[in-house]
Amino acid sequence: MITFISLLRGINVGKKQVKMIALKQLYESLGLDNVRTYVQSGNVIFNSKPENVEELPKVLGKRIEQVFGFSVEVLIRTVEEFQHILKANPFLGKHDVDPSKLHVTLLSKTPSEITLDKIKTFKSDPDEFVIIGREVYLHCPDGYGNTKLSNSFFEKKLGTPATTRKWRTVNMLLEIATDKS
Repeated sequence: MITFISLLRGINVGKKQVKMIALKQLYESLGLDNVRTYVQSGNVIFNSKPENVEELPKVLGKRIEQVFGFSVEVLIRTVEEFQHILKANPFLGKHDVDPSKLHVTLLSKTPSEITLDKIKTFKSDPDEFVIIGREVYLHCPDGYGNTKLSNSFFEKKLGTPATTRKWRTVNMLLEIATDKS
């Protein structure tokens, strides 16, 4: 069994309301083990066999739509991928960067080089972003609520579903996923 972290886009915003206990039960009904949730924004940690990972986002998305009546994007990463996300953040360690102003946008697929070339020159001062693989690292000094670098921006520019989490949330998800107690 491998530990996975799934992130649902747009849960508990507007009409897409889901109690985390109901979401946990949905995951368990699909045979996923050791299911845990974190905060009310659709973060779920669980164990599954590795051969299931390719189809899991589709299976989970379909089941969520059946049970809750709306569609939602489901992005999944392994613990190892989350460890890499934490190590790769280019904004960490800079003396003028407040970690509470850092976010990570997770993409469902790696953007093409052509797509990346189109977005590299975009400026939205004072906000900054760096794209590494399937992650966009964001530094938003005036807060994420005040940036143009939203999920919608990256989805539109990169042509792939995305979901954003605070840096603190990314750290907590990994901590929960690796807790052996």
